[in-house]
Amino acid sequence: MEGRIKLLIVDDDAQQSDTLVQYFGAKDDVEVIGACSSTTEAALMIKQTNPDALITDMVMPKADGLSLLERLNSSEFAAMPQTIVVSAATSDILVQTACNLGAKFYLVKPCDNDMLYRRLQDMFVSEDFISRSSAKTPQERAPQERALYERITTMFLSIGIAPHIKGYRYLRRAIAMAVSDPQLIDGITKKLYPKIAVQYDTTASKVERAIRHAIEIAWSRGKIENINRFIGFDIYTNKDKPTNGEFIALIVDKLRLEYGAA
Repeated sequence: MEGRIKLLIVDDDAQQSDTLVQYFGAKDDVEVIGACSSTTEAALMIKQTNPDALITDMVMPKADGLSLLERLNSSEFAAMPQTIVVSAATSDILVQTACNLGAKFYLVKPCDNDMLYRRLQDMFVSEDFISRSSAKTPQERAPQERALYERITTMFLSIGIAPHIKGYRYLRRAIAMAVSDPQLIDGITKKLYPKIAVQYDTTASKVERAIRHAIEIAWSRGKIENINRFIGFDIYTNKDKPTNGEFIALIVDKLRLEYGAA
């Protein structure tokens, strides 16, 4: 993205709002165009200023953050800002609904401002955000990789794959590795599974079965509409369960498009 990121902050906690305004106001690549304490005021400011990004609380008086996201998804607005939700509320339903309505990240309060800033930047990176050409050292790659894992985790929650489910960490790792190296998609069984097996001191067949279990959990919980919403197409039904490779490839392709990767 060229120029500074036009940012609007929505939080009914005046102290928190002032802190964020001061923090982001000191960043050379961010322009804080306003701060407000209600969704009504936020909607008006979005129409007037057309911000690039929005940081919003979830629980506020009169109308919550979800109602704001719902309005942003309507024809009332020309475009939806890139949105980060920062909230003390950690309900799975809230997280899932916020992501379904377009939130890119859902961070839990208290949230480190430096991390929040990194997530804001991540939403506007134009190249392959975990490629080794753009991040040559481990120190440079670490924040980008964290952003990717947080995005995958948020997506998993929205489709019903929780961290305690068998196969969760294997599937998350498989997607992250394939985003970084798309050629692994062409060798799911011979390349990707063995690489993951080595990292977790297990076997490729166990990795494959565990990933299969995680995908089946998502289908058994009836989260198909959330999967279709994430992908952007009504591609699946309850009867159309994808193979491991099909599921990984679709999610990887979506994430690479979302972050501007080639």
